[in-house]
Amino acid sequence: MSKVQHLRRTAALLVAGVLGATGLVGATASQAVAATPADTAVKLPVTNFSALAVDSAHQRVYVTEGTASNPTPPAVHVYDFDGRKITSISTPAVASGLDVSADGTTLYVSQPSGILAFDAATLEQRSLTSASYDTCGRSLAVAGGRVWHTTAYSFGYCDTQYATLGRLSDPAQNTGWGDYGRIQLFGGGPAAPDRFYAAQPANSSAPNPFITAFAADNDDPVRGPERRFAGEDGKGALDFKDLAPSADGKKLAVADAASGTRLLNADDFTDAAEQYQPLPAGAKASAVAFSGDGKYVARGAAAYGSTPDLLIQPANPADTTAPLEFAFEGSLDGSEIAPRGLEFSADGSRLFAVTSYGNQFWLHVITPPAAQYDARFSGDLTQSPSSAVVGEPVALRGRLEFDGSAPADPAKVTAVREDADGKTELTPVKFAADGTFTVFDVPDKVGEATYRVSYLGDLTHRPATDVVKTVQVGKAPATLTLDAPSEATTSGGVVIPGTLTATGPALPADLTLTVRRTDRLGTTDLAPVTVGADGTFTLRDTPRTIKSATYTLTWTGDAYHRDATASATVLVRR
Repeated sequence: MSKVQHLRRTAALLVAGVLGATGLVGATASQAVAATPADTAVKLPVTNFSALAVDSAHQRVYVTEGTASNPTPPAVHVYDFDGRKITSISTPAVASGLDVSADGTTLYVSQPSGILAFDAATLEQRSLTSASYDTCGRSLAVAGGRVWHTTAYSFGYCDTQYATLGRLSDPAQNTGWGDYGRIQLFGGGPAAPDRFYAAQPANSSAPNPFITAFAADNDDPVRGPERRFAGEDGKGALDFKDLAPSADGKKLAVADAASGTRLLNADDFTDAAEQYQPLPAGAKASAVAFSGDGKYVARGAAAYGSTPDLLIQPANPADTTAPLEFAFEGSLDGSEIAPRGLEFSADGSRLFAVTSYGNQFWLHVITPPAAQYDARFSGDLTQSPSSAVVGEPVALRGRLEFDGSAPADPAKVTAVREDADGKTELTPVKFAADGTFTVFDVPDKVGEATYRVSYLGDLTHRPATDVVKTVQVGKAPATLTLDAPSEATTSGGVVIPGTLTATGPALPADLTLTVRRTDRLGTTDLAPVTVGADGTFTLRDTPRTIKSATYTLTWTGDAYHRDATASATVLVRR
């Protein structure tokens, strides 16, 4: 298990509160969290992510992978509230959905053949109740003292397969409700224990996806409010990623990748009078969660560079207190919040977040500090040398400024080069105590290269706005050197050794030089000369007349090198 306590991220000053040891509380100097890491990141042993559940009674976090093609043994991975792995619960087949009973005694886990029940205290399996076979990854929710689940059977077409809503019983019961796609189920929370929600991700069989609610206080669920979001012109359809009821059950937050975080009235799904501020430009909503005390909401997103992927702010949208902002950087700890990848502990003291980067996933245990400050790049980046060439190092120098104290731990800036071949992540570099840094790169493409340098923040500083510099990358220079004799004879001929050298990428093999001889009889093109692997060559010629002869050798260059020409004049005698 990898455990990282400081991962170059974060964020903003949350004046009104912090995530403290007993929940989200008012910020004072004595309430700053010092005993526990502000951000612990754990690499998850999975290549896919399906569900996250938090058991506050036993201080455990459960994660499932939820894909039938997963090469690792099927299991539920269990962590404590500090991010330490406790165990992996082996399951007969791939585990997908998760939920914990309202009384905290039972962990329910869905798999293709049915629903597993585990003792939440001992993690011992109690039962496996069969259900209609599922190949698409069951979603699962506990509500009304009952376990509700989805079932879809398809190979390769799960995104558009018809999924049915079932109730756990023996034998399994199909409720008659269903629709197309990977329908996701969510419990109503402590304030609405007899209610659950169903949401439809976007798919080609559902051009106008829905969210809906069910009353779950008897064996036959009764559907309540429903909403689809597209207008008469077909625009504005929901791109569903996650859903969370507020602590009091009166509001419903929906993570919509197309429109951001929607806040609805839970009783009829109408838009709440006050909405959250838009996510930062370029961020697409992916997850949402409310703290158990009702004070805070966490909004996850998929974003690039230093654009925040996670905002933690007051749950009341009318409260304009600046949110905490977290930016995740990529291959070290994930680059975005995974859909349905946010959950608070019941007391709000910790936020658990799953981040992804390709098919890699991390679990973050986040306890932000009391105060964060701004960071910024001071001016533009400077370039050295002033003329960049392909295959040769270029240095970009800059400086960071910090409000408040400078970072106590070593921190880095990250950089990405974008050219005609796409984006390339460069090696992160540390900055000095005065904030200065140097990013080194060896561009491998002639043309325009745009460098974007990011500071993703630290535990007490927000991410800085990226600084961008465009560099014109030219061809590398090449040089022809001739070692010609001053005199030669018509009988002995002219022998001129030489060397072709170049910076940047290696010269191509078996390249040739054009040769032109100029004497008193005129100018003549001679046979090309081949350059050896070490760059050396030899020109041999039999002069046709006496007096001076000038030999001009030329290489026309290639995609990476400029052309080169050299001349030598030889006095020819008989």
